[in-house]
Amino acid sequence: MQIKANFWVEKDGKVVLSRWRVALLQAVDDTGSISAAAERLNIPYRRAWDRIHECEERLGVKLIDTQTGGLGGGGAQLTQEGAEYVRRFRAFSVGLDELIRNRFREAFEGTHFE
Repeated sequence: MQIKANFWVEKDGKVVLSRWRVALLQAVDDTGSISAAAERLNIPYRRAWDRIHECEERLGVKLIDTQTGGLGGGGAQLTQEGAEYVRRFRAFSVGLDELIRNRFREAFEGTHFE
């Protein structure tokens, strides 16, 4: 049996950061491309772009820089602010999965969930 938990950060009732969105931002930075990041996460390019744009609008900061033109086409990378949000979200989430597993064990000790 596996315990699953998800968490996210909202602003004005709308998601601005989540594990999935942070993974998307990291994939953009790792691959240098929104389309490659979308492919890595097995989602359509449009969905990736829309989610990044939503985060930027809701946070009020630019999270990625994109370049166009040249022989190699476009490219993308995290801005300094984007990298900082990724770093902070990861720092926030460190240990939460273990905490949740421990709390679950404590709450359900002696049941069929053990």
